[in-house]
Amino acid sequence: MGFAEFTTPAGLQSLEAHLTHVSYVEGFAPSQADVAVFKALPSAPSAATYPHSARWYSHIQSYEAEHATLAGDASKSASAYGPSSSALPVEPVAVTEAKAVAADDDDELDLFGSDEEDDAAAEQLKAERVAAYQAKKAESTKPKTIAKSVVTMDVKPWDDETDMAELEKSVRSIEWPGLVWGLSKLVPIGYGIKKMQITIVIEDDLVSLDDLQEKIAEFEDFVQSTDIAAMQKL
Repeated sequence: MGFAEFTTPAGLQSLEAHLTHVSYVEGFAPSQADVAVFKALPSAPSAATYPHSARWYSHIQSYEAEHATLAGDASKSASAYGPSSSALPVEPVAVTEAKAVAADDDDELDLFGSDEEDDAAAEQLKAERVAAYQAKKAESTKPKTIAKSVVTMDVKPWDDETDMAELEKSVRSIEWPGLVWGLSKLVPIGYGIKKMQITIVIEDDLVSLDDLQEKIAEFEDFVQSTDIAAMQKL
């Protein structure tokens, strides 16, 4: 289903809903899909009403000189692209697993079986339950592997007059459990403007890149947009 006409509130609302979850209309970098939607908009979306769309619009506008060379099919119109689908519902826990979890509470109960059982059967049951308890205890004390990623992030300023030292200072002021700031450098992007490219190490379970990018975007006096240039699991 393609986007509705952007001359109507419904069209702008569908674009806003789409860009709430993604950085681009399609993929992970600017493309002809973004160019088509950008050109279909009669004007820049209101930042007050459509903050995600307004941020995206400014970002794609910064690539205006490169629109013709961006990847993708330039012959497609904005109607060929549509809002992202809703997230799939989380699969419910199986009944058998729920029963197993409930049974964990009884692991240490009645390790020696019933007095009415045969002695041999009672001893076997006792051994099985003790073994299961010890195995569970050993599993719970096993150190967990912490999943980490190395991420290269581009942080673009508004123009060539932006104080890049203050921009970097603001970005590095963000403290987050599982986030470690690394080296940074300034990379020319044209018209005298330089972007800051910074390396970070994150713990995947603790740091959401989407949330981090939104946090960086709050430094709106310095930051126009952010992009994930590269990401690699450690």
